[in-house]
Amino acid sequence: MRQSGQQGQASVEFVGALPAVLLLGLVLMQALAVGYSSVLAGSAAEAGALALAAGSDARAGVREALPGWSRARARVWVRDDRVRVKLRPPSPLKVVGRRLEVSAEAALGEGS
Repeated sequence: MRQSGQQGQASVEFVGALPAVLLLGLVLMQALAVGYSSVLAGSAAEAGALALAAGSDARAGVREALPGWSRARARVWVRDDRVRVKLRPPSPLKVVGRRLEVSAEAALGEGS
C-alpha cells in the first residue's frame, strides 16, 4: 500500500510542476527566437548595404536576404548610406513579439 501512495504523490508533484516546466520551455524558445531574429536582421541590413553600394535597391536586397516567414515581420529604412532593419521575432503573443523587436543597421564607408 505504501508504494501506491508514493506513486500517487509523484503524479501530483508532476502535475504541479508541469506548468512551470512548460513556461520555462516557452521562455527559452522565445529567447532563441529573439537571438535568431537579431542575426537575421544584421545579415539583412548588411545585404541591403551591399546592394546599395552596388547601385541596386537596398530594400530588395534586404527582402532577398530574409527567409520567407520573416519578410512580413520586417521594416526597412534607407537613409543616405545607411540601411536599418527592424524585425519582430515569432511569438505566440503579438504583444510579446512587438516588445521584443530587434534592429540592426549597416552603413557604407570605413568610418561608419
